[in-house]
Amino acid sequence: MAVSCGTLVVDAGHRLLLGHVTHTPRWDIPKGLQDPGETPLEAAMRELYEEAGLAFAAERFVEIGRIDYRRDKALHLFRVDAGTDLVALDGLSCRSFFPHRSTGKPTPEMDGYRWATRAEVARLCWPRMAERLLALDW
Repeated sequence: MAVSCGTLVVDAGHRLLLGHVTHTPRWDIPKGLQDPGETPLEAAMRELYEEAGLAFAAERFVEIGRIDYRRDKALHLFRVDAGTDLVALDGLSCRSFFPHRSTGKPTPEMDGYRWATRAEVARLCWPRMAERLLALDW
């Protein structure tokens, strides 16, 4: 089973950092597949940097653990309390690209960032992801 590792970055107001998934109406947490030889923490830290340009010290990551996501994929999640360290999001940027389906041009996986309350997560994220996120205490 594939494992997608991700990070719940939470601000002082208990809002969750979400990235807008390019060419979709949805938002998601920074996450991605664990590479061979990587620990879940290493994968989560790499994905957070690739998808949002964020780097936190490993000690700041609190392991939430592995949860069911889909029949073919599990989520291994961590939490980082950003507190007031991350007030402005305009400096965030995605360093992970995919080929655009029509042009083939490199396209960032995420093209915008926002803080979201629990109520906003329910309407912004894909239903399965929203259900998993809202079942957690963040």
